[in-house]
Amino acid sequence: MNTNRILILTSLVFASIMSLTAQITERHRPAKWDSLVYGGRFMDRFKPIPVIGELNHDVWGTKTVSPRYSDNGLEDNINSYWGGNAILGDDGRYHLFVCGWPENSPKGHMFWHKSTVFHAIADAPMGPYKVRRSIGPGHNPTIYKTSEGKYILYVIKGRYVSDNINGPWKRSNFEFDARDREIIEGLSNFTFVQREDGSYLGVCRGGGIWFSETGDSTYCQVTDKRVYPPVEGKFEDPLVWRTNVQYHLVVNDWLGRIAWFLRSKDGVHWKVEPGEAYLPGIAVYEDGRKEDWFKYERLRVLQDKYGRATQAHFAVIDTIKWNDLAYDNHSSKHLIVPLTVGRLMEVKNKRPITSKTKTIEIKIFAEDDFNPHNDIDLNSLRFGASEKVNYGRGAKLIDSRKEGKDLILIFEGKGNGLTADNFAGKLLGKTNSGQLLFAYCRLPGVVYNEAILSAKRPVIKASKGQSIAQVEVQNFGQVRSDASSIKIKMQVNGESKTIATGKVRPLEAFEKTTVSLKLKQALKKSEAYTIEVIINDNKNSDSFSTQLKWEE
Repeated sequence: MNTNRILILTSLVFASIMSLTAQITERHRPAKWDSLVYGGRFMDRFKPIPVIGELNHDVWGTKTVSPRYSDNGLEDNINSYWGGNAILGDDGRYHLFVCGWPENSPKGHMFWHKSTVFHAIADAPMGPYKVRRSIGPGHNPTIYKTSEGKYILYVIKGRYVSDNINGPWKRSNFEFDARDREIIEGLSNFTFVQREDGSYLGVCRGGGIWFSETGDSTYCQVTDKRVYPPVEGKFEDPLVWRTNVQYHLVVNDWLGRIAWFLRSKDGVHWKVEPGEAYLPGIAVYEDGRKEDWFKYERLRVLQDKYGRATQAHFAVIDTIKWNDLAYDNHSSKHLIVPLTVGRLMEVKNKRPITSKTKTIEIKIFAEDDFNPHNDIDLNSLRFGASEKVNYGRGAKLIDSRKEGKDLILIFEGKGNGLTADNFAGKLLGKTNSGQLLFAYCRLPGVVYNEAILSAKRPVIKASKGQSIAQVEVQNFGQVRSDASSIKIKMQVNGESKTIATGKVRPLEAFEKTTVSLKLKQALKKSEAYTIEVIINDNKNSDSFSTQLKWEE
């Protein structure tokens, strides 16, 4: 072999290696994660995948993913599929909305910019799904149903709306109001969840929190910074969902190929959970066969009537995206992995649980697929703050008793770890067959539904020689707010100084008002100032930092 040929081959190998590593960065894992017990990570909830159909040898893909059970989710040799989520329709069938593009597209995977949204249907939640119709152009679809029965199908830069899950669909645009806040990383890759009163919470790609009164009305931004973990990461593809206990959020660091899991009481303030939410390598079948997909993205979940996630739906690809070209052996598909479902439980204690609580009584409820009398390894159980339980600590079980089909678990109070920072208790253990058992419950003394007051940037006006700041305040909570205090702070000579104070009257859910505040500090016209608007209702406070300029 001549020198030039060797150099060419070497260059090709090097380029291939570089392309494979271009989207891989090893992220630092906290050393404390090594002490997590089984069930301490969200990733521990992934279950072996049931075998559906026959093992298919005539499939695209690298040796790491073939042969495989191609009836899982959605794939074929015609299109490359990406993202999407499934919901249970009124017809008792499962409806998957997913995007895709021709596998032979001249730009390969990079043709995703011209995706088509497809509607696929299955009789069982694991599939197989079959495409029934195309809806129109769009990428990264997400479907939800409003309280009025309207289906809204989000896609990047638009949406489709229909009164029937089978269409017809009408293309339109969402209305977004950033409310003087910087839109974090643009209006893309949204995820949505319905609240108890029918209003909706949305999270954009950058981690900003938005609210809509109906899910069809304008989405308004309430945060001015991302809610993601305070770590290095190229975050995208957030997923938010709500159970009967709390809000959940998973966000993917696509460069580090690691995802994070967070929980929240109100969808605005989030607690970061330790451990990986998911990583490559989670596709393992009940017969032991593994599929080692290069990347997992666009997580969505199928939920039951309590909001619990029963399945994880992923977009997966067998190689780096730029290596997926027309007429080659690479492509992408929709993959489904079942999840361990958290059990239903409640705290029987009436008073708040603290370090001084003597005993804690928990009722764990029977379900069609769960008999707490026979299915629980009682010696494995721990209860308390997730910060304790995830590491094998927490309160210990000291007794139990039957209550009909349900079971009362009695824990000693010592070691529960619950503080004012905790809004949910966690039960962790195993079943008698060695499977993961976990549950979350609400805690006595915690108020779960509170007002969410948020201010816009003040508008400065002159009135009778006095500078007046007019501030629009809106309640994005689901309940009426109490009377609140408001103040404006400004940097003056390097120090934070309060330049205006006032009161905000009680506001109904989504009601707004404008408050006029007299400024104690003279402002120069056309000069920019850094200010902070703070609202406090004696329960929660909201602060909004912004630039203020008084202009005629």
